[in-house]
Amino acid sequence: MTTIQDLRRYCKKDSVFITNHAMERCRERGITVKDIRSAIMSGEIIENYPDDFPFPSCLVCGKSEKDTIIHICMSDEGESSKVITAYFPSSEKWESDLMTRKEASK
Repeated sequence: MTTIQDLRRYCKKDSVFITNHAMERCRERGITVKDIRSAIMSGEIIENYPDDFPFPSCLVCGKSEKDTIIHICMSDEGESSKVITAYFPSSEKWESDLMTRKEASK
């Protein structure tokens, strides 16, 4: 299972890569590379997806450079990681702690 320590280690050795999709979404959302780095270093994993293909992934909740909560979906590829997407969590989908997913309405 991916740990935040693994992701921080990858970050410290510049082994976190941002996919083209993630870079495009970050530009649209006003999220910088510094924001992603800050969130990894300050955050915690709030969801793990060990069965994702081709690599396990997880969702990190952390603080941007401007102290705003952001979520980052990242893969764990053994000695590196890829940022799949990053976004500002909305109160429509997340509880007030912005770390707990709201139950889907039935």
